[in-house]
Amino acid sequence: MTLRLHNTATGRKEAFAPLDPAHVRMYVCGPTVYDRPHVGNARPVVVFDALYRLLRRRWPKVTYVRNVTDVDDKIMAAAAENGEPIAALTERVLAAFHADAAALGALPPDVEPRATAHIGDMIAMIERLLERGCAYRAEGHALFHVPGMADYGALSRRDRSEAAAGARVEVAPWKRDPADFVLWKPSRADQPGWESPWGRGRPGWHIECSAMSARYLGESFDIHGGGRDLIFPHHENERAQSECAHGAPFARYWVHNGYVTAGGRKMAKSLGNFVTVADALGEAPGEAVRLAMLKTHYRHPFDWSAAAVAEARRELDRFYRALAAHPGPPPAADSPVPPDVEAALDDDLNTPRALAALHRLAGAGGAAAADALRRAGPALGLLARDPEEWLRGGGEGGLSPARIEALAAERRAARTVRDFAEADRIRDELAAQGVLLEDKPGGATEWRRA
Repeated sequence: MTLRLHNTATGRKEAFAPLDPAHVRMYVCGPTVYDRPHVGNARPVVVFDALYRLLRRRWPKVTYVRNVTDVDDKIMAAAAENGEPIAALTERVLAAFHADAAALGALPPDVEPRATAHIGDMIAMIERLLERGCAYRAEGHALFHVPGMADYGALSRRDRSEAAAGARVEVAPWKRDPADFVLWKPSRADQPGWESPWGRGRPGWHIECSAMSARYLGESFDIHGGGRDLIFPHHENERAQSECAHGAPFARYWVHNGYVTAGGRKMAKSLGNFVTVADALGEAPGEAVRLAMLKTHYRHPFDWSAAAVAEARRELDRFYRALAAHPGPPPAADSPVPPDVEAALDDDLNTPRALAALHRLAGAGGAAAADALRRAGPALGLLARDPEEWLRGGGEGGLSPARIEALAAERRAARTVRDFAEADRIRDELAAQGVLLEDKPGGATEWRRA
C-alpha cells in the first residue's frame, strides 16, 4: 500500500516517500499559549494525530515535533490583562492544552520544544541570514528581505504585493520593502527580552519554527503540517528564511487542514464565535468530539455544532454495542488494521471513508467482524474504552452508574410486587435522562446510555 498526501506546495496528491526510509520526520505548528484552546485549535491536534498513527504503523521510526510558542505579543497582552506573570500564564494554558489533547485521544508528540528554550538557535539562524545577505538590520530590528528570494510566494501562490497587504507586521518606514518581515525586534525594559548582537529583544513569530524544526529534524525534513490559515504568512515565511539560511529545500510535503466553522463562519476568538475544547468536553466525551471531526475530510471545512457531536456519540454507541456483543481482548500494538480502513487512510487520510468501513463492520455482526472493528478503532484513535463502561455512560454527565443501578433495583422491586405504574415511572425517568433499560430472561435488567 502507498500513502498519498495532498501537498499544498504542488496542489495535488502525491505518493509519500520519506527522505530516509528508516526515519520519517514531521513538524506541526502547535499552540500559542495565551488562552484556552478552542475547537478550531483542536482540529490539527486530531488530524495530525491520525496521520502520526498511520506513519508509525508503516515506518520503523517516526519523529513528530509539535512546538509551543511561549513568547508572543498576544501572550504579553493576556498576562497584562490578567495581572499574572507571563510564566504563570503560559504554564497554566499549556497544562490545559495537554489535558484537552489527551481527552481528544491524541498521542503526545515525540518532541515538544518551547520557543523560549531555543532563543540561541534563533539568533544563530538570523546571523546566518544576515551573513548571506538575505536579511538586514534597521532600528534595532533584524528583517528578512523578501525581494531577495526569487520564488517567495510559491507555497501560498501569492505575489509580493499580496504579501505586503497580508503581512502581520506594521509597514514601517525603516523597511526596505513593505513585504519584509521581522526576524528580531527590540523589547522594552518591561517586556520579555534576550541579549543579541542587535540588542536586547525577542524573536519574530516565524523564526521560532524554522529554528526548532532545524534543531530536531534537520535542515530538510518530510512533512510540515498545520491549519490552512498558517499557509500565509507563517509557513511561507518559514520556508523563505529556512531555505535562504541553509541553502537546501525545507519541508517536502506541506499538509494543511481546513477551517473549523461555526454557523458557516470561521471559528475565531476575534469573531467571538468560538467554543473552547473545555466547554465541548463538558457536553460530550472527548471521543465523540474527535469522531465528529474525523467524519469530515481534513482538507474540508468542518462546521461545529452540538448536533454533529450528538450524532457522533450515537455512532460510537453503535460501535461499542457491536463490540459488547462479542467481547474480546484489546488488540496488540502490531495487530493489522483491516485493509479497507488502511486503504482509506492511505488515500490522503480519508477518514470519512475509513469510518464507513467501521460502520460496515458494526453492522455485519459476529465475532470476526467485532474483532476487525476492535483492530480498526485504534487507527483512528477510537474505541479505546471498555464497551460496557461506555454503554453505561462511564460516569460522564447525567446520572452516575451507582444511581442508575439503584433506580433499576427499585424498578425490579416494583415489578416484583406488580406495581407496574411505579416500574413504568422509574423506566420513564431514566429514559428522560438518556438511560435505556433492557429486561432480560430470568428477571435480570441491563441498562445502557441512549
